[in-house]
Amino acid sequence: MTNDGKRIVIVGGGVIGLCSAYYCAKRGHRVTVIDAGDGEHGCSHGNAGMIVPSHFTPLAAPGMVALGLKWMWNPESPFWIKPRLSWELLDWGLKFWRSATAEHVRRSAVVLRDMHLASRACFEEIAAECGNDFGLVKKGLLMLCKTQHALDEEAETAKAANELGIPAQVLDARQTAALDPAVRMDVAGSVYFPKDCHLSPSAFMRSLRKLFENLGVTLRDRSEVTRWEVTHGGRRIATVRCGDEVIEADEFVLAAGSWSPELARDLGLRLLMQAGKGYSLTLERPRELPQICSILTEARVAVTPMGSSLRVGGTMEIAGNDTSINPRRVSGIIKAMPAYFPEFRVEDFTGLKPWVGLRPCSPDGLPFLGRSANHENLIIATGHAMMGLSLGPVSGRLVSEIVSGEQSEIDVAMLAPGRW
Repeated sequence: MTNDGKRIVIVGGGVIGLCSAYYCAKRGHRVTVIDAGDGEHGCSHGNAGMIVPSHFTPLAAPGMVALGLKWMWNPESPFWIKPRLSWELLDWGLKFWRSATAEHVRRSAVVLRDMHLASRACFEEIAAECGNDFGLVKKGLLMLCKTQHALDEEAETAKAANELGIPAQVLDARQTAALDPAVRMDVAGSVYFPKDCHLSPSAFMRSLRKLFENLGVTLRDRSEVTRWEVTHGGRRIATVRCGDEVIEADEFVLAAGSWSPELARDLGLRLLMQAGKGYSLTLERPRELPQICSILTEARVAVTPMGSSLRVGGTMEIAGNDTSINPRRVSGIIKAMPAYFPEFRVEDFTGLKPWVGLRPCSPDGLPFLGRSANHENLIIATGHAMMGLSLGPVSGRLVSEIVSGEQSEIDVAMLAPGRW
């Protein structure tokens, strides 16, 4: 690391913040990460740990509004919006509805494809650097379909994937079973995405923090930004205040996940996002251990082997920055498991404490990534929804390129923070 790099302050110690710190430090910048948490919890730790080039369709897509309205009446469904009087929620919902078009999906697919594939390559490089101590497994992902109808719909996604250059194979039940013989499945078939991967998200976060020791990154856990100081007529941020301490920097990165809108508001900025609550449960001694991660398509539940344990997670609950646990939502996740993997029982999850995390969701299903139009030395990197881990490394690399004034190979014009 050289001594002529910029001073960078990154607000947020989740996967986006840590990946931004990693790539900024690799480019010779002096980095400080400020995080209100303890470095061991948060949305970046208990998620499904999937790297998903298969997820090139944004959350805002045709049919999602109708499906969401249908699910609203089922307390155990994959999606639920907590009714509340909120102009922000109404505005977000209207913009989501307007974004859910075929044209938006077509334009978004290219940038999401490019980001996911670049991020996958970044994961491989980081794994090589740290001896793959976070368990990167490159065996693909199965979209398991209980019904023929769901399989036919996923086959259309597979066709679109192949047209984009993302390999996908439609498999019947026998072919699916042959691909992962370690488990018994009750499905009509699946779509197999061989480029997808999985890992342990907590181990990945620990690996990044360990790499920081040689990169000179300063970590400030349990520290909250209480004030921004701006200069040059409000166009430039000079310092952030954490308690009694004032920290100066040349560039600031806001990567605080679902808490980013509150911090942006203190700067007079409006980031239109909603927190999407998700849950997971981890079986330390599962009855069976799949070798390939999967998504239970109709139930929208993710199943990921992590070493000798098995993580099961899902739901999208729009309820504000509320981390309370809704037992009915968790029950829906648990009940899905034996429907696809008959050897499992609902009782297997008895006594397990659910993990809960908040995903930052933009109205159009795309991240916010780029410079603020209001502050010349502020970069915003948030709003990745369910794809935060998968897009973490590439987002961090893009942040470092922006900081360094480098031209990126990925066109991020659609991700402009001021688009709403």
